Amino acid sequence: MENIVSCRSVTKEYKRGKESIAVLSAIDLTIARGEFAAIMGPSGSGKTTLLNLLGGLDRPSAGEVIVAGERLERLSGSRLAEWRSRNVGFIFQFYNLMPTLSAARNVEIPLLLCSLSAAERKLKVAAALELVGLANRSKHNPGELSGGQQQRVAIARALIADPQLLICDEPTGDLDRHTAEEILALLQLLNRKYGKSVLMVTHDPKAATYASRRLQLDKGQLVYDEATSPA
Repeated sequence: MENIVSCRSVTKEYKRGKESIAVLSAIDLTIARGEFAAIMGPSGSGKTTLLNLLGGLDRPSAGEVIVAGERLERLSGSRLAEWRSRNVGFIFQFYNLMPTLSAARNVEIPLLLCSLSAAERKLKVAAALELVGLANRSKHNPGELSGGQQQRVAIARALIADPQLLICDEPTGDLDRHTAEEILALLQLLNRKYGKSVLMVTHDPKAATYASRRLQLDKGQLVYDEATSPA
């Protein structure tokens, strides 16, 4: 099966004065196209750092990061930004919505970088909001939506450019259990029905059961990797 992600001996270090702090140490990892993988581990284990490398938000200190067929560490800043806009959708714990914009306008933001007409953007936004169950909330600002609805808007925004990979950093960390399970079920639907590859960092063992594979990071190293039967 084709891989959407391939990491080879990936190391990430940060400088603190004259000292080098190793966050990831020689990570080898592959994620198959169409897979839903959950990454777990204690705080400081390197989970978010790994997501940032795979999403092209950061660069490794050493090793190869290949995502959607592209060697990310070889791309210039402008080419990396263009690659991200086509291939990766990001979903964060705190939604990162613009408070003064409607749900529809928030979802539309990534399309403003594309050569689409206003009418074409409107159609795509409507389809994305319909997919996440918020067609009737398109004109509401984030402050008029519940936490779960705001996260659905963020998911619609992540989907709007039809990315190959969804990168989710604690997507249910700010939600109650019932709402969290609704969001996880939506991510699972996007994976199973629409073939989206999903890579999710979570502290929640219950959330990880929605994935088909679970990985454990500890002190910058991959210590556990198991295929599972998702919820």
